[in-house]
Amino acid sequence: MDNLNPAAADANDISTDQEFLNRLRQNIDAVDCEIQNLINNRAKLAQQVAVVKKDHAAKSDKAADHDPIFYRPEREAQVLKAVMARNTGPIADEKMARLFREIMSVCLDLEAPQRIAFLGPVGTFTHAAALKHFGKAADTVPLTTITDVFREVEAGTAMYGVVPVENSSEGVVNHTLDGFLSSTLKIIGEVELPIHQNFLVAEHTKVDGLSRIYSHQQSLAQCRHWLDVNFPNVERVAVSSNGEAARRLKNEWHSAAIAGDVAAAEYGLHKLYTNIEDNPSNTTRFLVIGHEAIAPSGQDKTSIVVSAHDKAGALIEILKPLSYHGVSMTSIETRPERPNKGAYVFFIDMNGHINDPNVSAAIADIRPLVKDLRILGSYPEAVL
Repeated sequence: MDNLNPAAADANDISTDQEFLNRLRQNIDAVDCEIQNLINNRAKLAQQVAVVKKDHAAKSDKAADHDPIFYRPEREAQVLKAVMARNTGPIADEKMARLFREIMSVCLDLEAPQRIAFLGPVGTFTHAAALKHFGKAADTVPLTTITDVFREVEAGTAMYGVVPVENSSEGVVNHTLDGFLSSTLKIIGEVELPIHQNFLVAEHTKVDGLSRIYSHQQSLAQCRHWLDVNFPNVERVAVSSNGEAARRLKNEWHSAAIAGDVAAAEYGLHKLYTNIEDNPSNTTRFLVIGHEAIAPSGQDKTSIVVSAHDKAGALIEILKPLSYHGVSMTSIETRPERPNKGAYVFFIDMNGHINDPNVSAAIADIRPLVKDLRILGSYPEAVL
């Protein structure tokens, strides 16, 4: 009869498992080393690109070319699409693209640090959109109003700005549309951000003693049903932003806040409940504003603002060329044409780039039908 020792067998199994685990860890270390070297090689190539751009600007006879453009939205969009197209898993396509976004952000920072103005304060969804689009290496600067963001970019104090333009539940942001009526800035990109709300508390918060919940008015409205079910008797206090709501918890043990992930991270708060919004598909679209025209990326949008004649059927006339040339309109909004009382302008978004023959032809046909038409920008569709 064999003399079996279960304890010895178990010990051998543990030893074998540990050896295998050690080999896996060694392989991971080797891969990490390779990744690190490749990232640094990419960064060196980015630095070489910066040198070439600076040399080209210095040799140029055009004054406008003496300040080279380092951030190229169409190029970044193409790179991120390529990352997702060639991805084989197990990491999901979008998560892989997010990793590359941060690598690209760090490399761009080596070429030329980017100062990005956004509608603040810190911790808002606009802040989250700026980080999503430019990456965490960018220098993001919170400003009090949308008008301030436009002014900061116009003055050149910030290279680019990020402002909200439309929420799938609440509709268009009129202040952003009005900003284009008095500005020469262009749209150079867009960001689409799913809006997920968290119920936040601080380390010192006594949840059993909650007496108020802070958030922006829109966020409170977006979570109304959840709050009715879970905290029906707690006062809801609307504040200027979700970032402000999160900030207030620092000195209050009896309060909670509703805000996004960025606010939770910025203010060191705990997410007691996540995704508490009543509509899980709620999304906000943000615009990236700057000075330069953007080359085609292969999947673009074009935005225009049109001042129509005051006559019956004016809007129908404007839209006919889009249909005739096969241009798909994605959005149309109306705003008063100040200071002309009773006059209106139309903001129109369409698929395609101004360099596309059908888009260019449609816009050419619209011009003689209206008092004024301005191209706000052609820019890459949101990738992430």
